[in-house]
Amino acid sequence: MPDEELWAARMEVSERLIAWVKSQSVTDRLTRGDDMDYVLKASQVLDPNVLTIGFARRLATYKRLSLVVQDAERALRLLDGSRPIQFLFAGKAHPRDDDAKRTLQNMFRLKTDPRIAGRVAFLEDYDMGTASLLVAGCDVWVNLPRPPLEASGTSGMKAAFNGTLNLSVLDGWWAEAYDGTNGWAIDGTEDPDHAAKDIRDATAFYDLLENELVPLFYDRDGQDIPRGWVKRMKACIRTISPRFCATRMIDEYVGKIYPRA
Repeated sequence: MPDEELWAARMEVSERLIAWVKSQSVTDRLTRGDDMDYVLKASQVLDPNVLTIGFARRLATYKRLSLVVQDAERALRLLDGSRPIQFLFAGKAHPRDDDAKRTLQNMFRLKTDPRIAGRVAFLEDYDMGTASLLVAGCDVWVNLPRPPLEASGTSGMKAAFNGTLNLSVLDGWWAEAYDGTNGWAIDGTEDPDHAAKDIRDATAFYDLLENELVPLFYDRDGQDIPRGWVKRMKACIRTISPRFCATRMIDEYVGKIYPRA
């Protein structure tokens, strides 16, 4: 597929996602009774041309959404920079998971900062419909589990089918899928010192954003196409889709297990 065709498809789904997020965010903020200036920012600032990073899943503590805001000032600089990023979050915490609920509270504090209120959205009532829009329309899909607790990470597989690039800890499925060309990886080494591991991984997360993802995404040619980014999208689809799909699974069941029965 030509770069131009793939990038046009990417922009189409990004525009669809951002239009839906704007509408949904305005409704959510009005329902909560938020300040009107904050409500209006949801409809004015989110932009399909900005590097969009998604994190959406069950918000168990080991998923470490907290790493995204561990260095709040660094996050704010990226969100409010000359080559900005924007975050889209969705998910639900178990009613008895107090740590996960505290993480959500921290996210809400970040997204109400007046400097970046239009660059962060938390989508309520997360469901399969929301998930399908996010995995297709985000540019980057983030997963930050604490090794070795990630059993799989299926949302990242769905994202990859859409050319959405994964930025993930090398745990679960990503430890098998990552090859250096099809996304970005954070060290998956186990460490009993959880606090030290969290600091290292949060630093690695922001280092990758600042030094690799942002420059690659905003490096455009005369047609406003990020050729390096599109090259990585193609590698993602080519190397991941045939391996992490039901077709391959059924072929292996038929070829390796069922004939022996």
